[in-house]
Amino acid sequence: MGRIFLSYLDGRVYCCRMCKTQLARLDELISKSFHCRHGKAYLFNEVANVICGPQENRKMTTGMHAVADIYCARCLRVVGWKYMEAFEQSQKYKEGKFILER
Repeated sequence: MGRIFLSYLDGRVYCCRMCKTQLARLDELISKSFHCRHGKAYLFNEVANVICGPQENRKMTTGMHAVADIYCARCLRVVGWKYMEAFEQSQKYKEGKFILER
């Protein structure tokens, strides 16, 4: 594997629990009222220093979504997912947004 280039974010940031890589600025936070398999999760407009996995359809509490897991670019731990497509009209606001697990 080659050299890893990471972005450094200004201000208060959300970091990877495992390796402390900066993942998102707190001013990109949209909502803290999301849940994942392991507890709380946060919805963000933009994230940095992540690698996007393959897209898959997943049944969630709010309906069917096309999502892709996102991995920390440094330690490769799953840190959340990206909403690629929402199949229900009321959930379209999530498209292109990111969930980071707490």
